[in-house]
Amino acid sequence: MTRQMTTEMQQCIDMCHKCHDMCEQMLSHCMEKRSEEAMQMSMALISCADMCRMCADMMMRCSSMAKASSDMVQMCVRMCGMCADMCDTTAEMCRRMETREMADLADTMTQCAAMCRQMTPQTMQMA
Repeated sequence: MTRQMTTEMQQCIDMCHKCHDMCEQMLSHCMEKRSEEAMQMSMALISCADMCRMCADMMMRCSSMAKASSDMVQMCVRMCGMCADMCDTTAEMCRRMETREMADLADTMTQCAAMCRQMTPQTMQMA
C-alpha cells in the first residue's frame, strides 16, 4: 500500500528533475569549450545533476512506503538540504560564467534549492 504524496513534495521532486535535466543539457555545451573553467563547471554540473536525481529518487521512495520510519523521513530531509547546498554552490558558479544560458540554469538551481529547503518532516507527512 502506498501513501499519497504531499503537493509540496511532488513539486520539489518535479523541480529536482527539471534541475537535473537542465544540468545535463548544459553539460554538453561546457564540454565543447575544453577550457579549464569549462571542465570545472562540467564537474559541478555532473555533481549537481546527480544530487538532484538522488534527492528526487529518495523522496519518491520515502513516499511509496506505507509507513516510512521517522529515521527515513529525517534522511530524506537531510538529502534535500544537501541538494539545496549543491544547487546554491553550483548556481553561484554558473552566474560567474556570465551567459544567458548559465543565468537561466542558475535561476532554476536557486528555485530547486529553495524548494528543497522547504522539505521538513511535516511537509513530507502524507495525506
